[in-house]
Amino acid sequence: MSNILIKDEQSRGDCTEVAATGMRSIWVLALGTFAVGTDAFIVSAFLPQMARELAIPLGVAGHSVTAFALAYALLAPVIATLTSTMARRRLLVCSLVLLGIANFASALSWSLGILVVTRVAAAACAAAYTPNAGAVAAALAGPQTRARALAVVIGGLTLATALGVPIGHAVSAALSWRASLALVGVLSLVAATGVFFLMPSVPGGTKVTLLQRLAALRRPRVLLILPLTVLGMAACYTPYAFTLDLLDALRVPDSALTFMLFAYGVGAFIGNYLSGRGTDCVGPVPILAGTYGLMTASLGILAWFASAQLAETSLLLAFLMACWGASSWAQSPAQQHRLISSAPEEASLVVALNSSCIYLGMSIGTAIGGQLVDHGAVVPLACGAGLAALALTYLLVTTARLQKGLSN
Repeated sequence: MSNILIKDEQSRGDCTEVAATGMRSIWVLALGTFAVGTDAFIVSAFLPQMARELAIPLGVAGHSVTAFALAYALLAPVIATLTSTMARRRLLVCSLVLLGIANFASALSWSLGILVVTRVAAAACAAAYTPNAGAVAAALAGPQTRARALAVVIGGLTLATALGVPIGHAVSAALSWRASLALVGVLSLVAATGVFFLMPSVPGGTKVTLLQRLAALRRPRVLLILPLTVLGMAACYTPYAFTLDLLDALRVPDSALTFMLFAYGVGAFIGNYLSGRGTDCVGPVPILAGTYGLMTASLGILAWFASAQLAETSLLLAFLMACWGASSWAQSPAQQHRLISSAPEEASLVVALNSSCIYLGMSIGTAIGGQLVDHGAVVPLACGAGLAALALTYLLVTTARLQKGLSN
């Protein structure tokens, strides 16, 4: 009997140690996604300044954001195929080190062409990191807390909008946009060091060809769910890259710009966290429905303010920015949960596809915003609100179709 008790205590201790190791790994993975997220979103913090120094129109400068997002979307499945058997820790560390080097190169760019090339290189590194970080976190957490684990890792991206982007704006205002990109390079190397020393060794997977990786698209449920990621991200990112120009149109003083970016980021962080918790409790569809409703309302009200030129208060604008941020990043945990549930045996594949769709939506939204920003703040904000309403409609229609298919 005593031997049984001793073994039971040892088993509990082993489980506790495994759980503690898993949580440490998940948090250090989030540090890496914070670096990746800061790199992906920081350009919005100094886009007008960068456009002036490179002597190009604002909409053209936005092409650097579009190039990053589109390259990520297209390269993610290819890189995942080429690195499928590589040990996960080695892959994650190498991708962060190369991301740091790419940002140092972006900081030294003297033309739009060189900048776009270095941003594409940074996107390739980000594409190697983020999907694998999400898949490793989901595997370490287990099914009961999977959405919360994904929310923590994605929380690195949202924390980047809360802290990384406002800090990038402050650094670019005090020094230059080049200093902001160099800071991201340093942050990437710090994150690489953390992953190397704190994450346990995790073996790579089996070799998977590109055709096999894309085979998940033949699943009707996956094929029906994925377009919502593209549509929802396009909605929130149609105005996002041009946030500073839109806030200027809303007559926000320069002294309050960092605060507005911080409000957006805080909303993004809270929305992502609540989405993970809520999805575990009530399921993803109610969370997504509320998300797209909030996005439609917040972007629509901002467009109305810009159109009517109302004397709105800074606190009200900050609240709307927070709602915009919350709705933007509440999408991801719920969507990833839906996809993993639809194809649990192909979790890493559908997470990678969803990550590509996130950045494809970002590239489409930024490209649309670049075409509309010269027509004033109202147009990209109203377009974003319209796309969010379309996303809500798509969610409701396809959910009914999926439920009908399950009942047959």
